[in-house]
Amino acid sequence: MDLKTSPLSSLQDAALLRTNSLIDGHWVGGKSRFVVNDPATGHKLADVANLGTDETERAIIAANTAWPTWRGKTAKERHAILMKWFALLNQHADDLARIMTAEQGKPLAEARGEVIYGASFI
Repeated sequence: MDLKTSPLSSLQDAALLRTNSLIDGHWVGGKSRFVVNDPATGHKLADVANLGTDETERAIIAANTAWPTWRGKTAKERHAILMKWFALLNQHADDLARIMTAEQGKPLAEARGEVIYGASFI
């Protein structure tokens, strides 16, 4: 994907646009890919990972493996991690909204509202 000619060219942090899935700390591409098009123009935005059963099982195993470490953290430690996540979502709300708008075709203000709303659950 060429971000220079994409509707996503206005991203402040292009690294936020990922086309693979994070499993156990590694970006996984899967056995195949599929195209995501801008619904407003039909132009290709990206090829993204098309994951299947193997990757799903790996993700479940990774989550189960990580659970004891998370469970062992104090409330204060968990709070710090969750607040960092919350801050990052809010810091990058405009870029995340642009990505959502390009992919889904919804108005930018609505997408930004969803990012902020979603962050409020953290």
